[in-house]
Amino acid sequence: MKIWRKLGLGMTAAVLLAGIVACGNNTNSGAAANSGAVADKASANNEKITVNIATGGAPKPFSYVNDKNEIDGYDIQVVKAIFEGLPQYEIKIEKTEFPSIFAGLDSDRYQIGANNFASNAERREKYNYSDPIFKNQFVIAVAEDREDIKSFADLEGKTTEVSPSVNYTVALENYNKSTAKTPVNLKYTDAELAVTLQNVESGASDFNLIDAAMLQLYIKEYGLKLKAIPLSQEDTDRIGVPYSYLILSKGGNSDQLLQDVNGRIKALIEDGTVSRLSEEYLNGDFAPEVQ
Repeated sequence: MKIWRKLGLGMTAAVLLAGIVACGNNTNSGAAANSGAVADKASANNEKITVNIATGGAPKPFSYVNDKNEIDGYDIQVVKAIFEGLPQYEIKIEKTEFPSIFAGLDSDRYQIGANNFASNAERREKYNYSDPIFKNQFVIAVAEDREDIKSFADLEGKTTEVSPSVNYTVALENYNKSTAKTPVNLKYTDAELAVTLQNVESGASDFNLIDAAMLQLYIKEYGLKLKAIPLSQEDTDRIGVPYSYLILSKGGNSDQLLQDVNGRIKALIEDGTVSRLSEEYLNGDFAPEVQ
């Protein structure tokens, strides 16, 4: 099983932009009314609006290729559930390289990216963010017998393997620049997450920043002798609010699409669909609060 380390995890910004918050707080009735208008227009033209959705196919369980060679995962199933209730749209899901998701959103080749995306200020300038589809806790993964790492301060001088540009990496880079007396040693890699966690277990690296749900999944699946060190609120804030989102391009019909998607996310949280998918794919209920 290939489980790539190109994570869209971690967060460096907790404050949502006002315009996006406004979109995220639309009521179901408003979203349904606007969705209906688009649906009527599409029906009148006897065609549906195509929405191209990009995913990197990793990390599992958020996005992966299953045993039937189908794109699967929590984010993918949430997206499918969203559009089951939006008959005016036809979706096409494509697996691509992680950086190509952003390039495709920039050019409006893709209208939605689904890859366990965290929030950061730079991305919010370029893309629309949906309401959250996942809420989790950040932890530091260390070997079971280690007792010297309890917080970000204890990471100074320690070594970790990181993927370029993901939010965990950015948080550590910012910590090195602004706070650390002795920088954290960041070793950039494209290795599979299973490999980097095995390196933590063996002592080849000292720790890994990761989502609690994902760490428990890997511990169970690979029998890793690791433990989770929960972060304090102060250290959590260094990474950001523990939510993940769909990200949308700002081209074409983006405002209407965002409104329709957010209306469905709210409905799926309220009817328990998001909780059910979370239990199935993440072994726990990580449904966010209704926005």
